[in-house]
Amino acid sequence: MSEILIAFGRALRSLTRRGVLVHLLWPGLVALLLWIGAAVFLWTPAVEGVMAWIDSWAFARDWLTGSEIGAATVLTLVKIALVLALLPLVYVTAALLVAVFALPMILERVATRDYADLERRKGGSNLGSAWNALVAGLLFLLGLLVSLPFWLIPGVGIVVSLVLTAWLNQRAFGYDALMLHADREELARLPRVLRPPMLLLGGGCALLAYVPLVNLLAPAFCGLAFVHFMLESLRRERIARGVTVLDALPGAPS
Repeated sequence: MSEILIAFGRALRSLTRRGVLVHLLWPGLVALLLWIGAAVFLWTPAVEGVMAWIDSWAFARDWLTGSEIGAATVLTLVKIALVLALLPLVYVTAALLVAVFALPMILERVATRDYADLERRKGGSNLGSAWNALVAGLLFLLGLLVSLPFWLIPGVGIVVSLVLTAWLNQRAFGYDALMLHADREELARLPRVLRPPMLLLGGGCALLAYVPLVNLLAPAFCGLAFVHFMLESLRRERIARGVTVLDALPGAPS
C-alpha cells in the first residue's frame, strides 16, 4: 500500500514539471468532446433501442404495457444507465490516447529526471504499446457490453465500471510504463507478479473518473502514477538481484 501512495505522491510532484501537465489534459478533453458529440446524435436512438430490447423480454413487455409507472421507472433507469455508461466510454477513449500518444512522451521526461539510474533495455516498443492498448480497449468494451443488463440495477453499474476500469488501467499502463527500461523477460514477468497492487492502483485511479473536473486528468494521471510505480518496482527488483546500471544485457557478450 505504501508503494501505491508513493506513486501517487510522485505523480503529483511530476505535474509541476514543464511539458507534463499539457499531456495530462488533452486526452481527456478530446475524449469528452468526442463522446458529447456522439451523445447528441445517438441519444434518442440509443434510448429507443434499449427500451425495444427490454420490451422483447416477455415478462418485461407485459409489465411495461400494464403499468405506466413501471414504464416510466424503467425509462428513467435506462437513461441513468446510459449516462453512467458514457463515463467509462470517455475514460477508455482517453486511456487509449494516453497509452498510445501521451504516456511515451511523459515517460521520457519523468524517466530522465527520476530514474536515470535504471538501464534502458527496451523490451517493448511503440507498436507493442499500441497493440496492447487496442486489445485492452476491446476487452474492456466487451466486458462493458456483457454487463449492460445489470446496469439497470441501481448501484451495480458504478461497481462494474470501477472493476473494469481498474483492470483496464493495469493492463494498458503497465506495459507502457516498463517498455523503455525493462527487458522482454522483465516486461512479461513484472506485471504478472505485481498484478494485485497494480489492480489496487488502477482502482484508485478509477475512482478519480467520478470526480468532476478531476476526471479530465484521471486517465493520464493514472498513466503517470503507473510510470512511477512500475519503474520504482523495477529498480527495487534489480537492486534485489544485484543488478546495476552498468550491467550488460542478459546473455550479451562481455
